[in-house]
Amino acid sequence: YYESGNPSIMRTPVETLKALGCEILFATNAAGSLREEVAPGHPMLITDHINWSGLNPLIGEEDEKRFLDMTTAYDLELRAAMHRAAKHQGEHLAEGVYMWFSGPSFETPAEIRMARMLGADAVGMSTVPEVIMGRFLGMRVAAMSIITNLGAGMQAHGLSHDETKSVAKLGMDRMKRLVRGFVKEIAHG
Repeated sequence: YYESGNPSIMRTPVETLKALGCEILFATNAAGSLREEVAPGHPMLITDHINWSGLNPLIGEEDEKRFLDMTTAYDLELRAAMHRAAKHQGEHLAEGVYMWFSGPSFETPAEIRMARMLGADAVGMSTVPEVIMGRFLGMRVAAMSIITNLGAGMQAHGLSHDETKSVAKLGMDRMKRLVRGFVKEIAHG
């Protein structure tokens, strides 16, 4: 969304995946942690989300399916498979609620305090529109964040996109191993 201002920008790619026969959408992102114990470089499995932006890729959709139940947006069986994959690898996998801010600016310390009070464990600028679209198309969805920083005001220094990118690269190997294990789990499950 922060690239175009259009929350439905991912509709065509997600519809294409569905048309090609994909039944599962696995989304990833870089996120800021709101919990000190989930430090930069760690993976976090998303269990739920808060759509703080108020935007929705289904606005304007005429099909009655637009009134989508999001109670189990993040598939329980897929989450269990990811936990099994993490256990096989000896990897600690945090879980949490992801809160979507529109970006592209980072959140303020006041917004981070609010997010924590509302029950968020991580914040970021993506993923939620894709998850909504995937569920709308009947796909099962799982999502994971690589924690790249602590939220604004939770660390001694400010936030920078350069730091986010460099920490994301460090956490990428962990995520790749988890995703490979996850794919094996769902293939054999």
